Amino acid sequence: MTTVAVALLEREGKVLICRRRNDQAHGGKWEFPGGKVEPGETPGQALVRELGEELGVFAEAFEEVCRYEYAYPGKPAICLAFFRVDRYAGSPHGAQFADLKWESCKALPTYDFLEGDERIVRELSEGLHLTATDSPPSHRPSPAVC
Repeated sequence: MTTVAVALLEREGKVLICRRRNDQAHGGKWEFPGGKVEPGETPGQALVRELGEELGVFAEAFEEVCRYEYAYPGKPAICLAFFRVDRYAGSPHGAQFADLKWESCKALPTYDFLEGDERIVRELSEGLHLTATDSPPSHRPSPAVC
């Protein structure tokens, strides 16, 4: 099964979202930055590599907060591994996306996200996954195994 490492970059209470270019698959859809784990990589290593390639930033502090399977119609299931990125070096930029935007978690459901991201978008808008580790157990992530 293909694993995709996905970054939830935080800044001033907002998370970075990216809109795909119209010439890409799922053009115009919003997503979180990240990409496929390559052979011999861990999801964390893929996360660092992808953020550097896509956005020109280096992830310095991150933790996996959620993992689930999703299958697009007619395609094999993929494993989406989401990482909260608390600290990074550099300023996000890049031509791989049509737009980059910092948005509050509450507003995420108003965007047209990739179908595979809809679950995490809903959970983030409900206050899950970006809370401190000393939060009540109901707000702590419980990663599933793909």
